Order: sequence, then C-alpha cells, then structure tokens
Amino acid sequence: MCFFMAQNQPMKKVEEWFNAKVDNPDEFLQSDYIVGFDYKNVPIITNEKPKIISTDYHWGLVPSWSKDINFRKNTLNARIETIEEKPSFRNIGSNRCLVIASSYFEWRWLDEKGKQKQKYQIHNCDSEIFAFAGLYDSWIDKVSGEIYHSFSIVTTEADQQMKYIHNHKGRMPIMLNIGDESSWLDFNNSVDEFSFPKYQPRQIGFKV
Repeated sequence: MCFFMAQNQPMKKVEEWFNAKVDNPDEFLQSDYIVGFDYKNVPIITNEKPKIISTDYHWGLVPSWSKDINFRKNTLNARIETIEEKPSFRNIGSNRCLVIASSYFEWRWLDEKGKQKQKYQIHNCDSEIFAFAGLYDSWIDKVSGEIYHSFSIVTTEADQQMKYIHNHKGRMPIMLNIGDESSWLDFNNSVDEFSFPKYQPRQIGFKV
C-alpha cells in the first residue's frame, strides 16, 4: 500500500513539468515527508481540469454518499483489481487524477511480526517529479454545506523489487512512467492496462 510520500519539488518546477498552473499558490504543499493519515491537500491534476494543479484535494477519499468525513481513513489507497466492485470507487472510475510526488516510502519487515523494519525511499528512475495514478471525488457536509474534495492513490500487485521491499503486503502504488500521464487521465483507457504486470513502472528504491 502507500501511506507515506514526499512532494519536495518547488511550485515553479512542478508547473513547468506538467505544463499547468497552480490554482492557489499559498496552499501549494511542498514537503519531504507526507503522512496519509494527516489527510493533507497534496497537489493533483484532474482529468476535468488538466491545465490546473489543484491544491484543494485531500489524501483519503470521501465518497459522495458517505455519512461522514471519517470514511477517509479507509480510502487512502484504491486497489486497481477491485475499483469496479468496491462501492467507494465503482461510480468514479472516470474521475481520474495525477497525484504529484517526488518519492514514496515503504518498509521491509525484517522479522515475522514486523517489530524490526528497514525503511526504503522509492524514486522514479527518470525524473525528480512524477505522478501516481489516482481517483477523486467530492463530498458535501450536510450540516455546514461545505464541499470536501479528496482522492485515493491507486495500487497494484508489486513488481519484483517491491515484493522484496514491501514484503508483508506485496502491493505498490501505480507510479506512472513519464509520458503516460495523459493516458491515465483518459477514462476511455481501461484501468486494467495500468495493473502489473501489464504496466511496469520505472522506479528504484534505496535504504534510508
């Protein structure tokens, strides 16, 4: 799974890389360590507005039908194999987004119960900036009327490298290869085309 990431690239560089403009520069998140359970507003690009880098989408998807915002603790990730089955995602398969990042973190268990772990930081082989495949939705608080925008990072079966690193789960987020961002945003392309082993990310992990 993916619960820890970094987005440490400056706003100007991110804008140039994705050929898009940040909607609210004061809210642009730049951090060496982002914890999913803090539900930060990580910058994303939606397929609805591909020229805008949005700063108003929080990590941890809250479906439009959810009773309350606490649902988000269950939806930091979306398993690609069950997107079309799970109630949280089956109606938003066309709501695709790019989750902007510079790396992510996983731990290798060194014993059976995970009491001893080795931390790894995983990077894209080709760039300091990349995007995860993501899904997004909006939820309205029935009491305040406030609209809450959120997203999930899509995960797939781990490749050989990540099976070694993430040995207790065998999963990995879908790190899009450079040049494949528009293909993911196009919902006419089946999500299955981005699952491992059909889709193989160019990533590398280092002990930290």
